[in-house]
Amino acid sequence: MLPSTVHSWGERLRTFARAQATRAPYDVTADDLYEWMAGKRWARETRRNTKSLLRTFYGWAVDTGRTDSDPTRALPKVKAGDPVARPATDDEYASALRAARDPRWHLALRLAAEMGLRRAEVVRIHTKDLRQDAAGRSLLTVHGKGAKIRVLPVPPSLAVILRELSPGYVFPGRMVEMQAHATSDGHLSPRYMGKRIAELLPPGITMHTLRHRFATRVYNVNRDLLSTQRLLGHSSPATTQRYVQISDEKMRALVEAVAW
Repeated sequence: MLPSTVHSWGERLRTFARAQATRAPYDVTADDLYEWMAGKRWARETRRNTKSLLRTFYGWAVDTGRTDSDPTRALPKVKAGDPVARPATDDEYASALRAARDPRWHLALRLAAEMGLRRAEVVRIHTKDLRQDAAGRSLLTVHGKGAKIRVLPVPPSLAVILRELSPGYVFPGRMVEMQAHATSDGHLSPRYMGKRIAELLPPGITMHTLRHRFATRVYNVNRDLLSTQRLLGHSSPATTQRYVQISDEKMRALVEAVAW
């Protein structure tokens, strides 16, 4: 499990613990959990993921003998939501590029929108990850979720920028004001990166929606779901489908193409 995932899960468990501060963790009942979750205005996936996290925690507690009961077993099932992609629009992306006065954030925007990289993948890029294939075209080794590695082609204009950087992490945590946001490896944390990019984008638009933009544009080139899946580093094509938005114009064209 990536350190960023461990950190994220830890933060969410601490949030839950603060909400239940008047009782010991193993005294929490199913009613307590239900009341806490019912009071949150979460998206369906957030609610589903939180329930999964709590089930993992209490399942571990039962397995290790810390408690005899698992209060999450009584919680209702949270169904997965229908695939809803929210890609950033061209105007939103262009506006963020214009607002990015720091070349690092400009580069981060492009890596997310034009190569589909996650924020955790962006911050882990090292100059040694860039290489060339037999034809002299640039390739980037991407360190993905679950320690999975994939190699992506790099657009020439991005390759030029990456090759001009000093050796080391592309997004090092070297500046004094950023020391608290650097990882133990010396690069910026994914959370800090996501925060800075979100500041350049309109409300509700995040670094991840730039990844949705990439997925949508790639898929609509030739409707090749497998290639899109490999570029994004997904384990399942079902996950990739959630990233792709089919335009109304495309659906109309398909219907009209088969109409008599």
